[in-house]
Amino acid sequence: MCGFCGFTGNIYSDENNTIINNMMNKIVHRGPDSSGVHSDDNITLGFRRLSIIGLGDGAQPMYNEDKTLVIVFNGEIYNYQSLKEDLLKKGHIFSSHADTEVLIHLYEEHGEKMLDYIRGMFSFVIYDLKNESLFAARDFFGIKPFYYGLFNGTLIFGSEIKSFMEYPDFKKEVNQEALENYLTFQYSVLPETFFKGVYKLMPAHYLIYKDGEVTTKRYWEAKFEADNQKSLQETISDIDNVLQDSIKHHKISDVDVGSFLSSGVDSSYVAANFKGEKTFTVGFDYDDYNEVEYAKTLSKDIGITNHSKVISTKEYWDAISKVQYHMDEPLADPSAIALYFVSQLASSHVKVALSGEGADELFGGYNIYKEPLDLKILTDLPTGVRKALGSTARKVPFNVKGKNFFIRGSKTLEERFIGNARMFGDKDRREILKSPVNTIKVRDITNPYYEKVKGLDDITRMQYIDLHLWMVGDILLKADKMSMAHSLEVRVPYLDKEVFKVASKVPTNFRVNKNGTKYAFRMASKKYLKDAVAQKRKLGFPVPIRIWLKEDEYYNRVKSAFESEGAKTYFKTDKILSLLDDHKAGNEDNSRKIWTIYMFLVWYEEFFIKE
Repeated sequence: MCGFCGFTGNIYSDENNTIINNMMNKIVHRGPDSSGVHSDDNITLGFRRLSIIGLGDGAQPMYNEDKTLVIVFNGEIYNYQSLKEDLLKKGHIFSSHADTEVLIHLYEEHGEKMLDYIRGMFSFVIYDLKNESLFAARDFFGIKPFYYGLFNGTLIFGSEIKSFMEYPDFKKEVNQEALENYLTFQYSVLPETFFKGVYKLMPAHYLIYKDGEVTTKRYWEAKFEADNQKSLQETISDIDNVLQDSIKHHKISDVDVGSFLSSGVDSSYVAANFKGEKTFTVGFDYDDYNEVEYAKTLSKDIGITNHSKVISTKEYWDAISKVQYHMDEPLADPSAIALYFVSQLASSHVKVALSGEGADELFGGYNIYKEPLDLKILTDLPTGVRKALGSTARKVPFNVKGKNFFIRGSKTLEERFIGNARMFGDKDRREILKSPVNTIKVRDITNPYYEKVKGLDDITRMQYIDLHLWMVGDILLKADKMSMAHSLEVRVPYLDKEVFKVASKVPTNFRVNKNGTKYAFRMASKKYLKDAVAQKRKLGFPVPIRIWLKEDEYYNRVKSAFESEGAKTYFKTDKILSLLDDHKAGNEDNSRKIWTIYMFLVWYEEFFIKE
């Protein structure tokens, strides 16, 4: 796991080395072990290394035999050993033990089709010095980040946006379309980031840059193809076998590997099977927000040492600015800060940690996935009847039990589900924004994904939406940025091509049914975990922000931000202060909406005021 940055052209020829070194210094946390630079008239590449595989000979940038290709690479290729064997048989000459070199020779052998052969997490750039073209790619699920942008005819790219700020022609400007949709999704959901002109290379896409032109293309797509011919026992066996294989591949390393451990079945399954020596857990000093005792008990049961930390309220709040800086773009998921601390804890013991991201999206783990079953009594009614019931429920002037049930049941799935978070609707965000742009609406973002799963059942469609939006923009981004903030490599065994092949064929009723979520996966986990663990209800990463925002100290901290110049630039401050006051008074639970606005303002302070 590492970090890279670079730019094309030679506008600042005498300053290229200074510029690239300044860019690299911005991401030194991604690779504190060593650095490297390639610079010529057409491209300058910078690399920061965190040594995991090929400790003695894996330095980057790396070249092929005749130095016509140069690569910088962030990630791990889990099948690199078998790929290397095949390439050696075909006459390729290797000079290192690193998985990076396998990518260069794969490109020589297969060109862009090289991506069909890889099993792993990655973002990389290969530059062809002979034909002066650049080939870049991002992994299948979006585990590793890749950003790019054209500024004054120069392509700038890298693992983190903050490195772009050291390039002289980079223009720093807030993208208001990103802000508007962030207020709904709680993360940066558009291909264009919060920095105008800077884009994400989307998961399972590659990029070609030649003659000043950028083209991108999808090379793989996650599709659910439920195979209803399989029995439950066959499905359970398939899941267990492929996960055992994936964990084995994700353990390949020349350094020690640990595992994150919460109270959920996903991380518990990994911890029980990775055959390492250390697990890592954090919690808060509140009864309902502390998973430490659970993790200690499970670790003792499976014979592993658990390292844990209880995060104080002060520590949490003091870390918020650092977290938003490392995120590059605002993220309103409160668990990002908890992930920051568990990564900090793990990094003092190991260089690599396994984690449970992706299991919910692949195997149907979120509690919201039960909603289509719960609403079936309404959704089976004629559309007109459903709409009338919903309209009647909306007219009830106060919240009563069942009101929201009728409102949600009156909507189509496309209307009610955009992923695991929905903060402000189109109308709500117009009411709080000072100058709404309103060019990209929520349905403009979700409809293209719904089109691709037309005809599938609602549960599968929800998983597909989460897999392509929520997981990429929230779950995986915070896993990468919070771990790399502490020079820790996080690997996610559930997000493996081979695992998805099995998960995509699990019948819907073996994923979600009246007995619960992630049904077949939970049955598979019972081979290694006690029933109470295997059946434990999904909690997420609980953070007590609802409580904190009613306490004077933190209410006043947020209030100060809501009255800042940044807030006045983008928001109607009377509206957002009203949200805060209503929450403190106990009139409404506005905690997540408040947090969404506050995280943007903290991010803005970091990148546009302090910078």
